[in-house]
Amino acid sequence: MTLPASDSPLKLHPDKKLAGILAPLFAIRGEADLGIGDTRTLRELGLWAKENGFGVLQILPFNETSGDNSPYNIISAFAIEPSTISTSPEDLLDLKAEDFNRACKLHNVEKLKTGDVNYAGVKALKWSLLHSAFKNFARNDLAKKTKHARAFASFLKENKDWIAPYALFRTFMEIHHHSEVTDTWPEPQRTYRTAVKWLEKQSATTRKKIRHISEFYSYVQWVAHRQWEDTHHFLTSIGVALIGDVPVGVSLYSADVFAEPEIFDLTRSAGAPPEKVFKTDPFTEKWGQNWGFPLYKWEAMARDDYAWWRRRLRAMRKHFHFLRLDHALGFFRIYSFPWRPQQNAEFLPLSATEAKAKAGNRLPCFMMRDDSSPENQELNREQGETLFSMILEETEKFHLIAEDLGALSLYVRPVLEKLEIPGFKIPQWERSPDNRITPGQNYPRISITTYATHDHEPVRKFWDEWFTDSQQGGDRYKAATYHMRELLDFTEHPEITVPQEFTEEIHLAMVTGLFKTNAWLAVHMVTDLFGLSDQFNAPGKVSSDNWTHRLEEPVSGWSARWSSILPKIKDSLKETDRLPIVNK
Repeated sequence: MTLPASDSPLKLHPDKKLAGILAPLFAIRGEADLGIGDTRTLRELGLWAKENGFGVLQILPFNETSGDNSPYNIISAFAIEPSTISTSPEDLLDLKAEDFNRACKLHNVEKLKTGDVNYAGVKALKWSLLHSAFKNFARNDLAKKTKHARAFASFLKENKDWIAPYALFRTFMEIHHHSEVTDTWPEPQRTYRTAVKWLEKQSATTRKKIRHISEFYSYVQWVAHRQWEDTHHFLTSIGVALIGDVPVGVSLYSADVFAEPEIFDLTRSAGAPPEKVFKTDPFTEKWGQNWGFPLYKWEAMARDDYAWWRRRLRAMRKHFHFLRLDHALGFFRIYSFPWRPQQNAEFLPLSATEAKAKAGNRLPCFMMRDDSSPENQELNREQGETLFSMILEETEKFHLIAEDLGALSLYVRPVLEKLEIPGFKIPQWERSPDNRITPGQNYPRISITTYATHDHEPVRKFWDEWFTDSQQGGDRYKAATYHMRELLDFTEHPEITVPQEFTEEIHLAMVTGLFKTNAWLAVHMVTDLFGLSDQFNAPGKVSSDNWTHRLEEPVSGWSARWSSILPKIKDSLKETDRLPIVNK
C-alpha cells in the first residue's frame, strides 16, 4: 500500500506513529479556569503534552449541550458549548477587568473551582461574564460600526446557514424559561420556518427584543469559534494535533431539528443494543442504550448531496486536525427504540410481547434494516460506504477516525479498511477466533489503539477488581489471574508475576504496551496515563453526577506529581519512535 504525502503543518500520516492523551476538557484543571476546563486550559494541556512527548490530544465533543450536560446530547451540531470559552479578560477582549472581578466575587469562583463541576454555578458565572462583554461590544463597537463589529458581521455572513436558526432557537429557549423542549413552546415557534413567519407578524417592540437576544447568542458563538480557531492554530504551532469528536446524533430538541425537521426521523430514538460489557443499570443490560436522538433520513439528505453533513464537517475542520466520528456502526445501520428515554422505566419490567403491545406493535430494532438476509447486509454495507466516502470528501484522507466499537457487522471493518479510515483496537477486546488477545504488532498501521474510551473503566479500576477477585480463590482466582496474565503478555512483560496489586511496574508496562503496537495512534485516557481509577461516565446512566468528575491535580502540577514515571514514559516514546515531528 502506497501512502500519499501529507500537506498538514504537522506530520499526520500513518508512516509516523504518534502517542496521544484523551482528556475530557471539563475534567482538566487549568491555572485560571473558573470551575471547568476551557480553551486556555486546553492550550496549557497542549504545552504539557509537547514537553512530555505526546503529539496528539483527544477531547470529547465541544458542542453546546442539553440540560443533562452530556457532551453527546447536543442542542446544535454547529454551536460550541459556551462553558468552554475562556472568560478571563485576557481572552475575552470585550470584558473589563472590573466586571470580571465583580462577577467572580459574586459567584464565589473559589468555591466553584473546588471539587467536581458545578454546572449550574459555572454556567451562571460564565453567562454573566459573556453578557457583560456583549454589553461593552454593543456599546463600543456595534453602535459605531468599528472594525471589530465588521468582523462579527463577517462571521454571521459566513455562517448564515446555521447561526440564524440557532440564535432564534436559543432566544426562544431563554423566553421559555431556558427550556429547549420545543413541545412546550407555542406551535408557531417550534420550527424555524414557522417562527420566521410568526416573527414577521409581531410588533416592532417584540421584534427588537428578539433581535437583541439573538444578537447576544450569535456574539457568544463568534467568541467561541474565534477562541477555538486560535487554539487550533496554537496547537499546530507547537506540534500537537487535536482530535475532535463528532457525536453520532443531535438532541430531539436541538437547533438542527428546529431548522430542518424534514431531514430527521422524529418517530424513533437512536441507541445501541444490549452488550455484556456495560452493566451499569438493568435497562441497559436488558434493552440496550436509549440515547433519545432522532434518526437521520438518509434518503432525504441525499437529495441535496448531504449538505447538512458537509457543512457540519467543514465547520469542525476549522478547529481540529482529526475528527473522530462517533458510533461509526450507525452509518451502516443503527439500533433504535420506538419509545423515548423518559419512558424506559415503564418498559424495563415488560416482556418483549408486552413491550411490543405497549409501543404500538413495535420493538427496538436496527434501522433502516437489520442484517437478517444477505440482501439487507449488502444494502447496509453500500449505505455505510456511500456515507463514509462523502465524509472523506470533507475531512480528507488520514484526518478521519471511525469509532467502530460495539456489535460489529462483518462488513464494517472491511469498508473502513478499503477507505483507509483508522478504526479502534482495544487490546482486551481485540481477539483471534480462538479468543486469544491479538498481539499489538499484528494491528494494522491505519488504526488507533487505547485501553479505554470515555465509556470504559480505566485500567487501574478493572485491575483492582481482578485483584479483589483473585483473593476469593477458586474459579474467581483462576479467571482474574488469567486476565492479568494475558494483558501483561500483550504488553510483552511475561516476567511480571500475577496475581498482584496494581504497581508502578504494572502501570508502566500497560502504558508502554500500547506504544509498542503497530497502530498509527496510541492514545491513553488521561486516567490510564497516570494509573488512576477515576471514571467520567457511566454508559446508559442519567445522573446529575455524570460528566462532572475532575482530576484533583491541575495541569501545572502533573510533572511533579508523577515525576517518577514520566521520564520512563518519555523514554518509551523515544524507543518506540512515537515522539512527534513538526514539518519545517
